[in-house]
Amino acid sequence: MGELNIYGVYVPMLLVQSVIAYVVLCLAMLVIDPLIAKGWIPLPSVFYLCIYVILLWLIHWGFIVCSV
Repeated sequence: MGELNIYGVYVPMLLVQSVIAYVVLCLAMLVIDPLIAKGWIPLPSVFYLCIYVILLWLIHWGFIVCSV
């Protein structure tokens, strides 16, 4: 994985990836919220958790592919 050195502070790359995944999730929530309001998604918190894990996996995979 590795770390990112920002002015002497080491930040793990997984933390950077998780923040990026959260920002993408917040943007996706804007699209998904009307579906929840209509009742098409029964458990929104579990659904959002699954979407977050999938986004984190995709972003992590992208970082691995781009760094090789």
